[in-house]
Amino acid sequence: MTDARPVHISTPAEGVLLVAIDRPHARNAINDEVARLVAEAMDRLDTDDTLRAGILTGNGPGFSAGLDLKAFLDGETGEHPERGFAGLVRRPPRKPLIAAVEGFALAGGLEIALACDLIVAARDTRLGIPEVRRGLVADGGALLRLPQRLPRNIAAQLALTGDEIPVPRLHELGLINLVTEPGESLAAAEDLATAIAANAPLGVVASKYVLDHAGSWPAGEIWQRQARAVEHVWASRDATEGARAFAERRPPRFTGR
Repeated sequence: MTDARPVHISTPAEGVLLVAIDRPHARNAINDEVARLVAEAMDRLDTDDTLRAGILTGNGPGFSAGLDLKAFLDGETGEHPERGFAGLVRRPPRKPLIAAVEGFALAGGLEIALACDLIVAARDTRLGIPEVRRGLVADGGALLRLPQRLPRNIAAQLALTGDEIPVPRLHELGLINLVTEPGESLAAAEDLATAIAANAPLGVVASKYVLDHAGSWPAGEIWQRQARAVEHVWASRDATEGARAFAERRPPRFTGR
């Protein structure tokens, strides 16, 4: 029997959660059901101690075309009350999340990718935020996140013209972590996720927290706030295990404690 749900969850490798949007007939556009299911998957990633990293992808020819405009005309917004658009963009998970992008990530689709910590994209992927061409505005995170990751004039070009910029160029500018051949982004994302999952969970989560929040900390408090955010890591069993494994020249066995 075929699973008709628009979001599929699996664990392709130890410690890795794969979340796949599966609405290829609608270009993996986001409706309320997709937002709810993605949010549930992010909750699972956050709370399941056996999971250490996540991957978000889209089944079919593309990653996502953003908001389902047909559903929008019926009153749907693709918003989750706590996590925001697509069940993700306002409150991403506390554990690392990687976007594996093929085909296109346009409008809200690019905003979903921007909510992830790392982006792996096939070199022929179409990336852009064309909302201004549709009488809309890219308020699902693109206007907030793009100027933090790209030169402002490049972010402005994307936002004000609606133009697309090729993946190789965005890789040169630092927005894309890895560029793959078409069809290979998911495998590359799984390699990244597996590498993250092999590390100490407490250290990974604390590192992500500091990366996400330090930019908003007052300049005179950054060292103190960082210390408070990571002190439990230094006192953890995993810190002792990491040092012992290094001394004994063996792989560490991290437990997240």
